[in-house]
Amino acid sequence: MFSGIQEPSGGVARYYRSDLGKNARVSNEITGYAVSTLLYFAEKTGSAQYRDAGLRAAHFLTHLAWDRALRTFPFEYSDNCDQPKALAYFFDCGIIVRGLLAAWRASRQQIFLDMAITAGHSMIGDFQTHAAIHPILGLPNKCALPYEPKWSASPGCYQLKSAMAWHDLFEETGEERFRDAYEAALHAALANDADFLPGVDDQEKVMDRLHAYSYYLEGMLPCAERPVCRAAIRHGIERTARYLNQIAPVFVRSDVYAQLLRVRLYAAHLGVVALDEAAAGHEARCAATFQLESPEKRFDGGYLFGRKGADALPFVNPVSTGFCAQALALWEDYQAGAFSAGVHDLV
Repeated sequence: MFSGIQEPSGGVARYYRSDLGKNARVSNEITGYAVSTLLYFAEKTGSAQYRDAGLRAAHFLTHLAWDRALRTFPFEYSDNCDQPKALAYFFDCGIIVRGLLAAWRASRQQIFLDMAITAGHSMIGDFQTHAAIHPILGLPNKCALPYEPKWSASPGCYQLKSAMAWHDLFEETGEERFRDAYEAALHAALANDADFLPGVDDQEKVMDRLHAYSYYLEGMLPCAERPVCRAAIRHGIERTARYLNQIAPVFVRSDVYAQLLRVRLYAAHLGVVALDEAAAGHEARCAATFQLESPEKRFDGGYLFGRKGADALPFVNPVSTGFCAQALALWEDYQAGAFSAGVHDLV
């Protein structure tokens, strides 16, 4: 898992360039996802290989990815003249912080907690305002880029997944500033819920927004006991499933199946809503169809990004792989009567 695209430095490439026979630049966000995924499966399987790879990725984030002068995680990392765009993303930073916290829980190495706390404070100062959370900053001045119509370049409810980093930091440190930052993000996300879907007329873009909307549902899991969040999660599961089933014959993403399945399982575990086992089974079977078997280690066991009509899209996606692998592992746990994952385990 991630072995084909993890560099010797520990960083994980955004993808493998099969046309050039080499990896793309290291993505700090993808490396953060890799830490969480590898350490989840290390705990689940007892694999020292997964644990070592996950901690190596976490050390990359603390020693190489973090820009100490700017006090942020830039968009991508390069150790040569092939320089990435000078940007920082709120979403990426939150995913990285959650990965570092996973490394802290797995190893108790203080550097991971210290780095997560420092980055969490920087996220508040750099991105969060009274009006919105800026999605993208230009570096080095950290000025917010103008918002764009596409969901990833505008504030929206999807940002709550990244804001989970603040909730997790509050749990680890008790610092009220982190709790308040998450609460503000939750309030903004709930206000944006009704407007986010469908958001556009193009069905393929609605599918992309289902991926983002699922981030929002995941981001509410830490407060699933609250009536407003319980209602939003229940309604959100129904909306996501309805749009997913409508659009899937035209275009479908594997990660949407996986994200919806994970939310269903967590929601049932947390007592939000009884599990629709037929729907969950369907989503598990659909997610599993995207897994590859290949003699090439970069692809073997990975999950394809999606499908248009009957045609698979030729992209083996590291995030899709992490989401699908975890969703199917959680589904197996549920079927065995052994579901016990905590919200902080969610990749």
